[in-house]
Amino acid sequence: MRILVIGAGGREHAIVLALARDPSVTAVACAPGNAGTAAQAESYPVDVGVPEDVAALATKWQADLVVFGPENPLVAGAADAVRAAGIPAFGPSKDAARIEGSKSFAKDVMDAAGVPTAHSEIVDNPAKLDAALVRFGPTWVVKDDGLAGGKGVLVSSDFDAARAHALRLLDDGHPVLLETYLDGPEASLFCFVDGTTVVPMLPAQDFKRVGDDDAGPNTGGMGAYTPLPWAPDDLVEQVVRTVVQPTVDELARRGCPFSGVLYAGLALTSSGPQVIEFNCRFGDPEIEAVLALLRTPLVGVLDAVANGSLAEHPPLEWDDGSAVTVVLAAEGYPGRPQVDDVITGADVPGVLHSGTRRREDGAVLSAGGRVLAVVGTGADLDAAREEAYRLVDAVHLPGSHHRTDIALRAARGQIALPLTNS
Repeated sequence: MRILVIGAGGREHAIVLALARDPSVTAVACAPGNAGTAAQAESYPVDVGVPEDVAALATKWQADLVVFGPENPLVAGAADAVRAAGIPAFGPSKDAARIEGSKSFAKDVMDAAGVPTAHSEIVDNPAKLDAALVRFGPTWVVKDDGLAGGKGVLVSSDFDAARAHALRLLDDGHPVLLETYLDGPEASLFCFVDGTTVVPMLPAQDFKRVGDDDAGPNTGGMGAYTPLPWAPDDLVEQVVRTVVQPTVDELARRGCPFSGVLYAGLALTSSGPQVIEFNCRFGDPEIEAVLALLRTPLVGVLDAVANGSLAEHPPLEWDDGSAVTVVLAAEGYPGRPQVDDVITGADVPGVLHSGTRRREDGAVLSAGGRVLAVVGTGADLDAAREEAYRLVDAVHLPGSHHRTDIALRAARGQIALPLTNS
């Protein structure tokens, strides 16, 4: 098979690596790709936000399957354009991708499907903001209703900070979603979906705040680990039964069946798992850790999803042990990042490229905020953490920063679920 991967980050590098080691894959391309993907795949420039350009590239390259990494092309309808060109695509339609592209749409779907989630309210007028904020709190959750790359959310016990964040969004023309705060640790569950059948992956936990101990602003993700030693044994089954399958069924009922990866961001509350948000693609940096433990060849699963035959695919097999991803970020991130600095030590197994490019002389340069995703595996979280941070220490990027506590509390047994309401 000839497989075209759309995207340029660590998630896409992880996908490319998984595909490149499969003998049934005869060629892999990544568009636009980065310095890491270029070592295993052909690279092509493309504006991923223009569906026609993506479909034209897939046609010209004679792809047998197009795999979408980021959300932006999916929300724009690129998977529809590829399918219209007669090429199978791994990724939802524009209509189904609204589950991530519009939080108000996602809330409406969850309400109709009876999926547990936080109480919410949409505010699209500054004049209505103060009265709405009074109905929430004392911890306020303020979100951009549209796509924000994980950085449009503020969780704060400070009324003035919540109000200021909401006003900034409204001033930029973005409706605001207010939610009640959900207690309990967070978890991510990715599920392969072919419109009807749901096949879950390993649960993971990511780290959104920029600094250790969850200090500082939200980012696109500073690290992750899988599996979750503190989670109930039936967590995955429960989430599929109460969250993912009802959502998939409701989307199908509305005439926009979901095909691709449905990603449930969850809070494991005293009332059970509740949805924080849905994403319509693999999460980054969680998927770098999850794919590191996937023993089943990835290409067969992607093809089964794209062709609607997931129910016939054998059960997924996983390696024992744990995987930890640590993100190395550029100076200035999550604000304006420093770019074009030379990186050394990045071309080794376990180091995935996110925001990089290769200079003509072969040097690898930083080209974004989250520059590298470093993955360690081991028999348990302690061993996986040790390997991940060993690799981090071997990489040099001037002014870079990373969290030192990824998976630390889980490894120490310090994460506990809240007491269940009786």
